Amino acid sequence: MKRYRSAPRSAQLAGAFAAGVVLALVVAGCSEAPTVNPAPAPGATATPPKATHTATSGQGGGQTQAGGSPVVCNIGTLTVDLGPGDAAAGTVYVPLRFTNKGSRPCVIQGFPRVSYVTGDNGTQVGPAAQPEGARYGWVTIPPNGVATATLAMVQVLNFDANACKPTPVRGLRVYPPPERASLFVPTEGTGCAGNPPSPQLRITSIKPGNGQN
Repeated sequence: MKRYRSAPRSAQLAGAFAAGVVLALVVAGCSEAPTVNPAPAPGATATPPKATHTATSGQGGGQTQAGGSPVVCNIGTLTVDLGPGDAAAGTVYVPLRFTNKGSRPCVIQGFPRVSYVTGDNGTQVGPAAQPEGARYGWVTIPPNGVATATLAMVQVLNFDANACKPTPVRGLRVYPPPERASLFVPTEGTGCAGNPPSPQLRITSIKPGNGQN
């Protein structure tokens, strides 16, 4: 019976080592871990959308691009007032002006919520303003810049008094979109505390400019 001599111990160990290396490479290639996108950090906020329109400077110098990333406008950075109005067919049209008093640009979009009130902390008088026209795009208001919505104020004394219930008002409560806090704009007049046959106030979407262009 013919005998076969075993290979030297060192040769056996070298062969086993080489086979182990090949096996490890094959396993590593087949089990590569997938890439996982990290979850957003808790409390992270979305970046304000890039506005497509820029409001004019408060000094009337045309369109102004101010430095710094814009933030959403709020009552802490805005002042609101009424510009000169124009009367037509029993309705006065006035610019409701939003001025950025902050140090960086802010963006705003949509219809303000507007209603008559009996005072700066007073009771609302009658229905709020009805939105009118198309919704405008995002507007950037630079520091000291102005954006405007047009407010239509109907002469309510032309309505039936029993339906309207004419009531003295001292101003307007204005919610800049999308704020849930309001600003008071003084303006004395008469509103309907009842249910008028048509809107006593109408408001457009906010656009660039001071409403006097």
